[in-house]
Amino acid sequence: MTDNNAPLIVWFRQDLRLKDNPALSAAAQSGRPLLFLYILDDDNAQGWAMGGASRWWLHQSLARLSDSLGGRLCFEKGDVAQILPKLIEDTGAAGVYWNRCYEPWRIKRDQAIKAALKSEGLEARSFNGSLLFEPQDALKSDGTPYKVFTPFYKNGCLGNAPPPRKPVGVPKGFKIFECARLSLDDLGLMPSIRWYEEMAQVWQPGEAGAQARMLAFFEEGLCDYKAGRDFPAKESVSRLSPHLHFGEISPHTLWQEARAVAALEGLEAQGEHFLRELVWREFSYSLLYHFPDLPRKNWQEKFDSFPWRDDAEALRRWQKGQTGYPIVDAGMRELWRTGYMHNRVRMIVGSFLVKNLLLHWHHGEEWFWDTLVDADLANNSASWQWVAGSGADASPYFRIFNPVTQGEKFDGRGEYVRRYVPELAGLPDKYLHHPWDAPAEILRQAGVVLGETYPKPIVDLKESRGRALDAFAQV
Repeated sequence: MTDNNAPLIVWFRQDLRLKDNPALSAAAQSGRPLLFLYILDDDNAQGWAMGGASRWWLHQSLARLSDSLGGRLCFEKGDVAQILPKLIEDTGAAGVYWNRCYEPWRIKRDQAIKAALKSEGLEARSFNGSLLFEPQDALKSDGTPYKVFTPFYKNGCLGNAPPPRKPVGVPKGFKIFECARLSLDDLGLMPSIRWYEEMAQVWQPGEAGAQARMLAFFEEGLCDYKAGRDFPAKESVSRLSPHLHFGEISPHTLWQEARAVAALEGLEAQGEHFLRELVWREFSYSLLYHFPDLPRKNWQEKFDSFPWRDDAEALRRWQKGQTGYPIVDAGMRELWRTGYMHNRVRMIVGSFLVKNLLLHWHHGEEWFWDTLVDADLANNSASWQWVAGSGADASPYFRIFNPVTQGEKFDGRGEYVRRYVPELAGLPDKYLHHPWDAPAEILRQAGVVLGETYPKPIVDLKESRGRALDAFAQV
C-alpha cells in the first residue's frame, strides 16, 4: 500500500524560484509533503564547477530561496548519485521531481539517476523549467539541428516547435517536510576575501530581485532596447542574464510579460527584438545539446590548426584591463568589479583577445567562466566560438572589431570609459578612445602619463589586424 505521507523530494538546481516552477507545481499536486533540496555537486562537474562570481551569486540566491520556504531548504554537498539514495532511505521519500538542465555532464548524470530511481520503484520525474523550447523540438524538417540562428528562430522555434507555454503561479497549500542536513554556509560558496562588495551593491540575487529587475527593464529600457542596447552607458539592456541562468525567473514569464508590455505600450518592434535575444539563448542551448563538445572543441574542425600565440603577459594585461585601449580596459574592469560586462563590449574585448592578440578563445571562455555572475556553459561556449569565427553561425573571420572606432561610435561622450578607467577622465572626448594621439599639453592637463598612469597600447591595431587576417587565411 502506498504511503501518502511519504514525502516527495523537489530537487532544486538552476530553477531557484517558486513561481512558474514545473517540478514544484507537479509535486504540489500530489498532495504529499515536499522536501526541498539543493545539492552542490562539484564531484560530477567534469571541469565545469562554478567559478567564483557564480558561487557568490548562488549563495545569495539560495539564501533568498530558503527564506521564501521559511528556512526549510535542505542543503547537501557531494556526488548526487550517492546523496539522493541515502536521503531517500533516511526520509522514506517516494520519489524525486526536478527541472532539467542541459549541460552534457548533467544530462549524463541525471539519466543515470532517473534510471536508478525507477529501478527501485521510486518516482523520478523531470520537467522543462529552463527553456522556451526543448532542443529536440526545435529541429529542421529532416530531424537535424539548425546550425544558423535566423532559420532556427523563424522556422525552428516559431514554426516547428510548440509555442511557449503560459507561466503558472506559486502552488498553494503544500506541506513542507523538514529535513535538517547541512547549512548554507557548509557549502563553502562564499569567498574568504571580500572582493565581491561592489557586486553586492549592484545586484539583487533571488526571485524577488529577478522580478524587480524585469519590471525595471520594462519601465526604463524596453522603449529604447533595439538601438540603445548597443550603448554601454545607457540603461537599455535587461541585465536579466544571471537571473535567467540561475532560474530565478523563467523564460516563459519573460516571454509572456514582454509581449504583454510591448502590446500595451505600442513597443512591438522593441519587444520583438528582446524576444529574439531570448531565442538566441535557446540557440546556444540547442548547439550545446546537439554538439556536447562545444565548450572545448572547435565547432569547425579546420580551426584545430589555427596558429594561436602563447603570450602570458598579454593575457594578463587583457584580464586586468591594462591593454592601453580604453573601451577594452573599461569592459574588463567592469567585469572584475561587478561580475558583468555589457554585451556590445563583450564582443569588443572578445575580438581583441582572439584577433588582435591572437590568443586562443579558451582563455577568454575560462576567464569569463570564473568572473561572470551570468556564466553559462551554453552561452559562454557558443559566444566565444562565434567571436573566434570557429563556431556555428560564427562571425566572419574578417570581422575584427576596431576598439577605437567602436568606442567612438558607442561611447562617444566617454561616460562608460570614464566610469571604469578614471585615470583618463580628464581627457577630452576627442582623444579619450585613443589617448596616444593626444598632444603632450592635453595629456599633461589631464594628468595622463602614457606608460605610467595609463599603459601604452599593447599592440598596433593595423599590424595586429593584418597578422590576424593572415592567420585566418591559413584555415
